[in-house]
Amino acid sequence: MIPRYSRPEMTAIWSPETKFRIWFEIEAHAADRMAELGVIPREAAAKVWTAKEVAFDIDRIDAIEREVKHDVIAFLTHLSEIVGPEARFVHQGMTSSDVLDTCFNVQLVRASDILLADMDALLAALKARAVEHKDTVTIGRSHGIHAEPTTFGLKLAQAYAEMDRNRARLVAAREEIATCAISGAVGTFANIDPSVEVHVAERMGLGVEPVSTQVIPRDRHAMFFATLGVVASSIERIATEVRHLQRTEVLEAEEYFSPGQKGSSAMPHKRNPVLTENLTGLARMVRAYALPAMENVALWHERDISHSSVERMIGPDATITLDFALARLTGVIEKLVVYPETMMANMNRFRGLVHSQRVLLALTQAGVSREDSYRLVQRNAMKVWEEGKDFLTELKADADVTAALDDAALEGLFDLAHHTKHVDTIFARVFGE
Repeated sequence: MIPRYSRPEMTAIWSPETKFRIWFEIEAHAADRMAELGVIPREAAAKVWTAKEVAFDIDRIDAIEREVKHDVIAFLTHLSEIVGPEARFVHQGMTSSDVLDTCFNVQLVRASDILLADMDALLAALKARAVEHKDTVTIGRSHGIHAEPTTFGLKLAQAYAEMDRNRARLVAAREEIATCAISGAVGTFANIDPSVEVHVAERMGLGVEPVSTQVIPRDRHAMFFATLGVVASSIERIATEVRHLQRTEVLEAEEYFSPGQKGSSAMPHKRNPVLTENLTGLARMVRAYALPAMENVALWHERDISHSSVERMIGPDATITLDFALARLTGVIEKLVVYPETMMANMNRFRGLVHSQRVLLALTQAGVSREDSYRLVQRNAMKVWEEGKDFLTELKADADVTAALDDAALEGLFDLAHHTKHVDTIFARVFGE
């Protein structure tokens, strides 16, 4: 992932230094257990750990790999240069996938922990702004057209509930991916005791893979990356809402525009929703990584490496991108500029049309058929659309309407409080009492 969309803590998880350090820990823990079983000398296992404080020479490993064309062998060769003759006891009965797959899952677990912290920060921002605007009345839209009043706080509460579900999904995805396989060639434990796998799993903070076929089953990874795609889609939904609200014709909310910021190289007046547009693009990328993860599920027989090149790319890119996107969205929400006066002005732009359903229902309750009620309300509503009339005034002037509802009854149907009376109930459902 390019530095522009990367944050240091997540990027560090995918560095060669981190990867080789995890490989070393897997091998060293496996050696400890094999020494306990008497498979290798205890002194050899202890000698392996002397490499703990040594910085691995990445260039040296790369040079060896260019010759042997095998990354794990290149690492083990370099490890033997550090440890000495005792290194011959390392990797006894193991296969490369034992190291690669267990390491990959350790990295995904660590990445998940960062992403969960990111989501906690986003949830806190959404909740704070939702509470702030719980009673800020705005127009709800369907098909992009004015529908009925809602509150801006409810918009944010909905986003909070969605992200809270996503957090639960990510917790499940983390659990799904947190397995270890140290089972040897084709996963039969023919040349390594199953207790080695248990020992390594415990030391690396993983569970034991119940049955591996030399590789950890990739349905786990498919579920993980699909979950990241869902989270990204929710980010895009929120970002798209902000982008729509920032349109000049709407301008009910906008991204914070900092001092010295410039919106256009040609037009000095511009204040563009660049952060949320960026989030829309990043979401597309995270979703794109889900498909190859699903295609990795079908490997030949007990194993092939068609998944390997895919995961070398999507592991870092998907987690780094989502980490950046979550942090960026949190900043957008925290600093979002909200314009309640514009919200009210936009809602009143069509002179009371947003109360049409209440009038429709009141007419039916007064004895008018639903078909006739709809016709009476619509014919007056069209005058507002087409002639700029006032909806309540037109209703009061319609004899067919006033035959069922007097002026006082009609006026009572235009009370905004009717639309916000259950906001507290919804907030209690989302945030608790």
